[in-house]
Amino acid sequence: MAVDELDTRILRLLIEQPRTSVRQYARILQIARGTLQARIDRLEREGVVTGTGPYLSPAALGHPVLAFVHIEVTQGHLDEVGEALAAVPEIVEAFSITGGGDLLTRVVARDNGHLEDVIQRLINLPGVVRTRTEMALRERVPYRLLPLVESVGKAAGSSR
Repeated sequence: MAVDELDTRILRLLIEQPRTSVRQYARILQIARGTLQARIDRLEREGVVTGTGPYLSPAALGHPVLAFVHIEVTQGHLDEVGEALAAVPEIVEAFSITGGGDLLTRVVARDNGHLEDVIQRLINLPGVVRTRTEMALRERVPYRLLPLVESVGKAAGSSR
């Protein structure tokens, strides 16, 4: 999807001021509310904007330990293992990958002992051959999309 300069400005506001009303966004951007709403609707329909919910902190919820667990799966069982992972609440994300392993999961835990319990649960899932765990020590770049949005918007502006 092509994102133009106005889309970029809208996305910046949605990221930086997520609790602001559409009416206030329109005032800030100095555009008609209907124009803004049509743009937001298009961004949602085309999958650029995928949600508006709050961002939660696993650490604040009592799960400060973060690990990335690579899972090797028996051939032909990727879908079944993927579905089983959805039943493990400590898995906050899971991706099928190339390279060393078949799945990469982001796992949160209360402490190292709890992490070990979660890993043991994963190892015992039918179709799991082995796991490899990497502990996160410190977040260096938090999840963010604004620099990408700005880069896409600049590229769109310069291609005109």
